[in-house]
Amino acid sequence: MPTSTFLRCSFFERDPLVCARDLVGTELVWGKCSGIIVETEAYLTLNDEACHTFTRPSTRAFVERNKPGAIYIYFNYGVHWMLNLLVKGSERSGLILIRGLEPRRGLALMKERRGVEDIRRLCSGPGKLTQALGITDRHHEASICTGARHYLLPRREAVSVVADPRIGISRAKDFPWRFTLRGSEFVSRPARE
Repeated sequence: MPTSTFLRCSFFERDPLVCARDLVGTELVWGKCSGIIVETEAYLTLNDEACHTFTRPSTRAFVERNKPGAIYIYFNYGVHWMLNLLVKGSERSGLILIRGLEPRRGLALMKERRGVEDIRRLCSGPGKLTQALGITDRHHEASICTGARHYLLPRREAVSVVADPRIGISRAKDFPWRFTLRGSEFVSRPARE
């Protein structure tokens, strides 16, 4: 892969809401698998009750010691790993949860890992996509900006993005910080347009 094609850390040095929206339509490459990001959710590191930094000192320490584009992995409800990317360098910092992918490459491997055949069910949720891609805590604090085995490719075409309230949380859930690719059948839940 030519080193000039993947997204650099500077992509993550801006406002988290802008970055979360702009991630929709990029391609996440993870080893032998890849998919177009169709759903993200933004969390601010300050004054956002739904962000881990609000209650977890370890997450605040992660933000402090890592550079933009760092991978933040956590275990949700003791069931699923969750993939987040660190955004910082502007007036506010945040974490972006990758919630859904449209699978593109490595479909057989993803189907085997997930135990499902329906391509729309492979990565249509944050826990599903980490299982399909083989993401665990061993990837915590790696960088998505190195262009090694895990990286992001820029959008290949213009996309239409829908913003609606975040889902799957109980606090600060009314902020319209969930971003989806309009009309995608690969999102975890259709947007409320």
